[in-house]
Amino acid sequence: MSRPGRDDAPDRLYTITGGRSSTGPDSPFDLVTLVVAESEPAPGMQSEYAAILRLAEFPTAVVEIAAELKLPVSITKVLLCDLQAAGRVSARHPHRPAITDPDILEQVLVGLRNL
Repeated sequence: MSRPGRDDAPDRLYTITGGRSSTGPDSPFDLVTLVVAESEPAPGMQSEYAAILRLAEFPTAVVEIAAELKLPVSITKVLLCDLQAAGRVSARHPHRPAITDPDILEQVLVGLRNL
């Protein structure tokens, strides 16, 4: 049964990615990677690529792009790898919290409880 609003038939997904279904192990993209467009869509560009470049005008997570395009994340990652190889997008990973030491966090928690 097909879900409303989605057209993820295998033949369409195969066509979009040129037959590729996954990225290599060195792919910089995971669900929360922020994608930033480095150029405008070019005339005649595949519609999915153009849509990604428009969505990534400001930093946008991979999972958000996949949701907006109504495509599986794995297919979106393949498209993003193509755009990155062409220099059209860059990947930025979210910053880790500055405080990762559990002892410091415990001290902050104790201090808050004492208030």
